[in-house]
This record gives sequence, structure tokens and C-alpha cells, in this order.
Amino acid sequence: MLSTAAILCLLLLPHGHKHPHAGKKADPHYTVIELSFEEVHAPPSCSSDTLFYDPERRLQWGDFLAQPSPAGPSAAVAYTSFAYDGSSNLVHDTLRIILRLQVFFIKSASWVRPDAKNSYTLAHEQLHFDITRLVVERFKQKLRQTALNRDDYDSIIQYQYLQSFREMNRLQYKFDEETDHGLNPAAQIRWRDKVNIGLKNNGVLPEELGIEGINFTPIK
Repeated sequence: MLSTAAILCLLLLPHGHKHPHAGKKADPHYTVIELSFEEVHAPPSCSSDTLFYDPERRLQWGDFLAQPSPAGPSAAVAYTSFAYDGSSNLVHDTLRIILRLQVFFIKSASWVRPDAKNSYTLAHEQLHFDITRLVVERFKQKLRQTALNRDDYDSIIQYQYLQSFREMNRLQYKFDEETDHGLNPAAQIRWRDKVNIGLKNNGVLPEELGIEGINFTPIK
């Protein structure tokens, strides 16, 4: 069964709102940076074209609303991506930055051929969505480990976003390549367990944790 993921690039730059304490100009050399994250969540809605990632709510075939492509090898396409926007506030010597993260699935761009509507193919498409969520966790970790300053933090964050976006594309294509678009069940099991471990460890992959092997379990 063939399936692939199409990726939507949506970049929303954070807007800085700097409010130094009256009568005191903060020294950029001594500004403390506080970075925090919020994730956009919205309950599923039949009227909404966007489905936000929820670990408790897996993809359903009813979410795939686009007309199937008559050509090409894919039996299904899950259109997933991630974006962010943000705000900042400078008080005294502390710059507080809040990034709002969006991990989403576009219904009108996702499709499945009628003969491919089974649990195995759906699990493959769900893994594409999970990989996007995994990359967002890795994006957060990169930012936590990156030195930010008050003058150009937005460009640094944008750079890390673009790097993570490229990583997402690489992982999605590698997933399809190694699983032969879902035709290799053993490889799909390995990827499922790899992604699950990453999601449970703030985006850190098994090989980065020093895990040599994984006890694979059958796909349900």
C-alpha cells in the first residue's frame, strides 16, 4: 500500500513587543532571556479544514476530504506541517518570549483511494503526522539549547524553524523510502517504535539515547 506525506510550509514570525521599565534602559549584554512554549489546541470540528495534533485523537479516514489522485504510486496522502507565531515582552532586564506552536493536518489537501481504506494504511498516515509532532519537539529542544539575545532573537528562531522544517522533510521522505511507502511492514514497525520513543523523550531519537535495538511489537 502506497502512501506519502505532502508538507505545507507556513511560517509566522514572532512579533517583538519590547517594553523596558520606564526610566531604565536595559543593557543587552545583561538581558535575561526567558523562552516558553504554548501549543495551539482546538477540538475537532466538522466545519474546520485544520486538524491540530492531539495524541488522544488519531487520524480517521473521514479526515481525508480531497479527491484521490488518479495517477502516481500513492494510495493516500496526509498533508501535515507545523508553524509558530509569538510575542515578547521586555521588563527590567528580562526578555520574555512566548512561542505558540501549531502542529496541523489539512483535510482538504489529504486524500485516500477507496480501495486503500484499511487500518494499516491509516497507521502509516498517522505516523506521518507523528513525525511532524516529533520534529516540533526537536525544534523546541534546539531553541532551548540556542543562545538568544534581545536584538535578533527573532532571526535566530526563524533560522532554527527553517532547519527543523528541512529536517521534517528529510524524515518524512526517509520514512517513505525505508518502508517502501508502507509496503514493508517490518520497517514500518521499526519507524513506529522509533517515533514513539522520540515522542516520549522530548524529541530525542533512540540512536541519540544510545539505544542499540528496539523490542518491536506488532502493528495493531
